[in-house]
Amino acid sequence: QVQLEESGGGSVQAGGSLRLSCAASRYTYSNYLMGWFRQAPGKEREGVAVIDGGSTTYADSVKGRFAISKDNAKSTLNLQMNSLKPEDTAIYYCAADPSIQYVWRGGNRYLKLPKMMTYWGKGTLVSISS
Repeated sequence: QVQLEESGGGSVQAGGSLRLSCAASRYTYSNYLMGWFRQAPGKEREGVAVIDGGSTTYADSVKGRFAISKDNAKSTLNLQMNSLKPEDTAIYYCAADPSIQYVWRGGNRYLKLPKMMTYWGKGTLVSISS
């Protein structure tokens, strides 16, 4: 059974930073695609960022502001969020999936940001005030 547990949500003012973490089993951490999704009030859940080894992919809305990373010693997935905006307010979910897909564009291979993942954490609330 895949278990994911998020931590690190909270409330900050616009322009501030937060760091989310997700604890997973060693097997999940090492073998599954892992990532962060979010769901804002009244909106559909959307992908934020995913990571597979050294490859990462971000949603356009967070590029240059968010950074996804892995802490191999702790089997922990992290999301550093900087320059936060009110529109970043949402419940953030850690997610994992055994399927890892890449796409080819212009002769280069890119990690695909999927629309849905198989396993989910319970979520952590991030609230950004203006």
